[in-house]
Amino acid sequence: MESVNWNEIPEDRLIGGIRRKIVTGEKVMLGKMYFPKGSKVPSHVHESEQVTNVLEGKLLFVINGQQITVSSGETLVIPSNVEHSAEAIEETSEIDTFSPIRTDWLDGSDSYLREN
Repeated sequence: MESVNWNEIPEDRLIGGIRRKIVTGEKVMLGKMYFPKGSKVPSHVHESEQVTNVLEGKLLFVINGQQITVSSGETLVIPSNVEHSAEAIEETSEIDTFSPIRTDWLDGSDSYLREN
C-alpha cells in the first residue's frame, strides 16, 4: 500500500487541451481529468467498465446515441464495451475509475485522445 499525491504525478497533455493524471492499482485505475470548455473526447469503446465522477463543471456524454449530462457532484456508470463520447459544456474536472486497467492509457496507444 502507498499514499499517492496527485501533485507529484506526471500529467499527460491530450487533444483539445485535455489533461490527465493516472494512478493504478492491481485491478483498477483512476484518471484525474481536466477538460477546457468545448473540448471533446471522440467516440470510442473499451473493455473496461467506467465510473465518471464530475468534481466541477459539466460534461455531455453520448452513450449508444443517447445524450446524458453529468454535472458537478454527479456520477455516471458506463458499462464495458459500450460506445461513448464526451464534450465539456463547462470547464470540468473529474475522476474516471476503470476496471480492468486501461493498458492503452499506460502504453500510449489511446490514439483517439492524442494529436497526430
